[in-house]
Amino acid sequence: MARGELMKKLLASYGRDDEFRAIAEQIILEEEQKNNRVLARSLRQTLDHASNRAPPPRALAPLIPFPDAANDFVERVEPEHTKSDIVLSKANIRIFSGLIQEFRRADDIRRSGLPVRSKLLFCGPPGCGKTLCTQIFAGELGLPLFVVKIDRLISSYLGETATNVRKIFEFARKQPCVLFLDEFDALARSRDDTSEHNELRRVVNSLLIFIDRIKPKGFLVAATNLDQSLDPAVWRRFDEVIWFEKPDREMTEHFLALKFKNIKTAFDPTSHVGSLEGYSFAEIERICVQAIKAAVIERRKEVRELDFRHAVADEIRRRSGTARLQHLED
Repeated sequence: MARGELMKKLLASYGRDDEFRAIAEQIILEEEQKNNRVLARSLRQTLDHASNRAPPPRALAPLIPFPDAANDFVERVEPEHTKSDIVLSKANIRIFSGLIQEFRRADDIRRSGLPVRSKLLFCGPPGCGKTLCTQIFAGELGLPLFVVKIDRLISSYLGETATNVRKIFEFARKQPCVLFLDEFDALARSRDDTSEHNELRRVVNSLLIFIDRIKPKGFLVAATNLDQSLDPAVWRRFDEVIWFEKPDREMTEHFLALKFKNIKTAFDPTSHVGSLEGYSFAEIERICVQAIKAAVIERRKEVRELDFRHAVADEIRRRSGTARLQHLED
């Protein structure tokens, strides 16, 4: 959109906070894509400062009007974390840095006749950072994050689920954003699965067509804990598949240091790295939070090693119970 038209829309939207911010974000995005980083950073700081002073909106609203009722199936989420709150593998840091650079130089890449990666599949066990990374990724891009409500998307009426899926893809085609489909396996389950009925197989057929055709203005991100359940044809529809694994020793040590960064301790939390092998980030965070709460409850100014050991013991007990439940379900 021409700069003059954007400026006219910006002035016309004064007093309507969501619309005003959306147009301001488009102007900032244009400056980032032109590599005017200093100006873009200054504009973003000014916009964020103004937003902090203004009262928050009472209800979420679409940033750009669109014809379909996609708002029945998507919800805007404000990222609450920054890149300093996450620990990623070196490979994933390189991948995400490349994706951000591609997005900012998208016009140059397309003028060279090359594709820009915009459809991402996140795979890995629960608690390893897929959802958190999506929030931080959207924040780094300066794009609004919309989360698909999978439970509402899947309808009990024949034919409606495919129609609902079409609506969210139409939304992503028009709205520059990060559109996040968590628990993607609920939609893209293998058509060879004999336990699934014909309706869900038709949904997968439609889904494959929609992913093939969409050229999002931002990113389509799908995440699953059950990659082995996905239909084989799904994989090649995504520009990038990113794996989130449980942390190794180095990543666990970094994560512990991060969690106790502003907390006074009577011991070195990173000395317990060995006892946390095989734990997910979510499990380690739960241990850290529980240890810190023990000190708060007893009105102590520092976390003791015993607090941490008790929290680890609680997590072992929790894991043992979870394992028994899974065994019963199997």
